[in-house]
Amino acid sequence: MPTAIAVTSADLVLPPTDRQTPTAAVLPPPGEQSLDAALAETNVLLERHGYLVALYPSSLAPAHEHRLHTVRSVLETDRIALLKLDLPPLGIAVLTRQLRQLSVCDFSAGVVASAARLLSHYVYAGALLNSVAKLDRIPVTLKSHAKSWMPGTQFAVLSNPEPQLIKVGGEEKLTGPEFATQLAVGAGQLSSSWVTETLAPAWQVQGVQEVGLPAASPLWWGTPKMVEFAAFLPDVSVLYQLVSSVRIEQCHWCGIQLIGDRCGFCSAPVATAEPHAALSRGST
Repeated sequence: MPTAIAVTSADLVLPPTDRQTPTAAVLPPPGEQSLDAALAETNVLLERHGYLVALYPSSLAPAHEHRLHTVRSVLETDRIALLKLDLPPLGIAVLTRQLRQLSVCDFSAGVVASAARLLSHYVYAGALLNSVAKLDRIPVTLKSHAKSWMPGTQFAVLSNPEPQLIKVGGEEKLTGPEFATQLAVGAGQLSSSWVTETLAPAWQVQGVQEVGLPAASPLWWGTPKMVEFAAFLPDVSVLYQLVSSVRIEQCHWCGIQLIGDRCGFCSAPVATAEPHAALSRGST
């Protein structure tokens, strides 16, 4: 069975790109599910899939995050990876779908979990906003704050992979990916025409997917008058090539496979090489 992928909200589970892409499990907050029910559901996932990789935003409510860690602790298992991400909600949704695609490939659970850090660098996540007055996750200049009080002013903001903020209609352009992508668009209380008619052609995306706006997006971006978007790699063969091109290591702490510089399950960094034992003392 493929590695189980989970999220903390049902609106982070985007429709699959093909028939092979499995869905993701949803791990509800304490107010919606008792601890006993959460333990039972998670245990079923582990028995069925072997390993569980759960993605959640850094903005998640503390009680919800505590529940995730409590479940892992009570079950006394090292087969649950909890990945805390700084991506905005729609960015997490597209990254989650990419891990769902990879979960049916011939990668171990450890490689799938640590692939989240690698693939997040290829997600261009941002939003169209009518105000940046309450935006505290991206650096905003005093001048931009002043402009946000002017009627009709709109801003295009990129949070990942590098923060950027521009005024819509100005000379500056939002930096886009230099590789083929598709664009997921979730509209709030704002027209998405600029995103679909201006940004998408400028980024030369291969297709636009209109999806539901995650419930956490207005809080993340500081306003409900917004349109969230995320450009991503849609082709599983490209994702497979990216992940398989990275050297696979073995975690020195928990023994699971990983790629990159940190284990997705225990968060231990890759061990640095010890000095060669054959070198004599005092040698250069």
